[in-house]
Amino acid sequence: MIIADAQKDMRDAYLGGGPGILISSIVWLTAGIVAVYNSDLSSLIVFFVGGMFIYPVSTLISKLLKRTGKHLKENPLGKLAIESTAILFIGLFISYSIFQSFPNWFYPIMLMIIGMRYLLFQSIYGLKIYWGIGLILITSGYMCLSTNQALHIGAIAGGVIELIFSIIIIISDRKEYV
Repeated sequence: MIIADAQKDMRDAYLGGGPGILISSIVWLTAGIVAVYNSDLSSLIVFFVGGMFIYPVSTLISKLLKRTGKHLKENPLGKLAIESTAILFIGLFISYSIFQSFPNWFYPIMLMIIGMRYLLFQSIYGLKIYWGIGLILITSGYMCLSTNQALHIGAIAGGVIELIFSIIIIISDRKEYV
């Protein structure tokens, strides 16, 4: 399978990755709201537990939108998508470790780590928009860190950024198949 075919298979199966970004945005926003009205730790728990539901719920949404929600078995990019998940676990470990001393740094660090993962998604989906998402998330994380924003600001920023990009990707992908 050549790379262009593998990327098209990933776009076709998962609606360009838009549903995953949409569910992720809901997780970020929910965690941000919980940080405002509850404890910082409750917000992190929502973020972690909600994150576990991103893939299964986004796959369901892909299927509801008439996609397979499953790439071809021989698609080598499927492995890259799974392997890039390690970035998230390492990021969570680093962010939580730093959270012990600097609670407001958790979400900015996660913004930068998840932004880095989105840079890889350009290779997985073949959509340059992922470079934009990645760079904006990384920049937002840096800005939250450098201005020492409250914990919830980073979470809400991540949610808003991902919500905007998920809508763009889903609409763009749907137009391509009309």
